[in-house]
Amino acid sequence: MGSGGYRIRNQQAIHFVTFAVVEWVDVFSRRGYVDIVLDSLRYCQQHKGLVIHAWCLMTNHMHLVVSANDVELSAVLRDFKKFTSRSITKAMQANQFKESRRTWMLAVFQTCGQANSRNEQFQFWQQELHPKVLYSQAFIRQKIEYIHRNPVLAGWVDRAEDYVWSSARDYSDLGGRGLIEVVKLY
Repeated sequence: MGSGGYRIRNQQAIHFVTFAVVEWVDVFSRRGYVDIVLDSLRYCQQHKGLVIHAWCLMTNHMHLVVSANDVELSAVLRDFKKFTSRSITKAMQANQFKESRRTWMLAVFQTCGQANSRNEQFQFWQQELHPKVLYSQAFIRQKIEYIHRNPVLAGWVDRAEDYVWSSARDYSDLGGRGLIEVVKLY
């Protein structure tokens, strides 16, 4: 997936990946768009072999620590990005979630799509996901703690486990469960 040095070369390894919305548009401030992403992640877990170890969805990007069971991780992530991109833009076009910024957002997605020969009309996600193989327990811990700190650093919550759109609860000493099933790595 991707070009140049940003391909998933070891399909069986655990990877840290980031998906960012084009132009860093704050789409995920609306619950309906968040639900599309979360439902799609669950579908990929149940039907496509995606294993989620940690995750965090911010207003304009998402971090994942993932692997795959007996399938190509790059294919699963490609399908996830393609499906969520189409679903979110269709929901916007239909004004399904009463999006006040939809005309502007669709114009941004269309402009980005027309500038990219890989797209038919709209581009929702940035092309790259900058995968990083998590090769050691220390690197795994560093990346998971990094993604769980995102909402804290943004000033939205005081404690990572209070942010509902991440796996921080799953990793908390308090023993909570998040919205997405995770296979913990420590």
